[in-house]
Amino acid sequence: MNTILGAIIPIFILLGIGYLAVLKRVVDKAHIQGMGRYVINIALPALVIQALLERPLGDVFNVPYLLTYGLGSGLAFAAMFAWVTWRSDQPLERRAMYALGTSASNSGFIGYPVAVLVIGPTASIAMALNMLIENLLVIPTALVLAEFARQPDNGFWATLKPVAVRILRHPLIIAIAAGTILAALNLHPPEPIARVLQMLAASSSPVALFVIGGTLCGLRVRGMVGDVSQIALAKLLLHPLSVLLMILLIPGLTPVFATAAIIFSCAPMLSMYPLLGQRYGFAELGTAALVMATVLSAVTLALGIWLSHLWLM
Repeated sequence: MNTILGAIIPIFILLGIGYLAVLKRVVDKAHIQGMGRYVINIALPALVIQALLERPLGDVFNVPYLLTYGLGSGLAFAAMFAWVTWRSDQPLERRAMYALGTSASNSGFIGYPVAVLVIGPTASIAMALNMLIENLLVIPTALVLAEFARQPDNGFWATLKPVAVRILRHPLIIAIAAGTILAALNLHPPEPIARVLQMLAASSSPVALFVIGGTLCGLRVRGMVGDVSQIALAKLLLHPLSVLLMILLIPGLTPVFATAAIIFSCAPMLSMYPLLGQRYGFAELGTAALVMATVLSAVTLALGIWLSHLWLM
């Protein structure tokens, strides 16, 4: 219990500080947006590069973890897509957004700060692997489906190309590629550069949580409780259960990486979820789902930590 409270309470204190800072106008939403860009474009890439350089490359690219978390996320995506298809006549782009919200965690802003308190430095490796899965598998699948629905005459490959270019230009993907090349060549930056990376990486968790808290200020769930609950609960229950199923089925995953997989899957959906859905008329619903999932994730993260210690550690 002390471990659970020790991991969860600091997270939500930082979220609360961000929320109150915006509520009391210590900072405004423009500042929050700028801080969010700093985390995504600078701090998290520095953290990823640092993580990739700290261990041998063979230890970093943990195949059982990639299979477990990747297949678990894919299963959650497919299950939600099938459920919405069966239960409603939602257009393809909205079904893709429902599935995205179910299967892509907020690995950098919430999952990592919790995981690092529970499992230590391994959390940065797991986060980098999660971002490979999310940015190269889950998000592109959702965007290609959504774009294909909007422009069916373009064909699959014509739709895939702009999405692929956008994904490959993302700073996190560039950081993963750069860190992998440096690690493969056994090249390490000089001490001043290494210290800069360390300082930037250390800022990622607190600033990210402050940003999430500030973003939540002013957001409301209005008249969308049914749809919002469906997405939020699917993310917080279906995704962890899918990952847990893969943990039980796929051999070779060490307890510490199994713990990481559970914790990351118990986090709410990625913070840019409403932005990804904006093009498809999904921004308001996506924002409301993000609010609900973030609040309820206090429960699922605590359960995830408890189950990890009970079954896996």
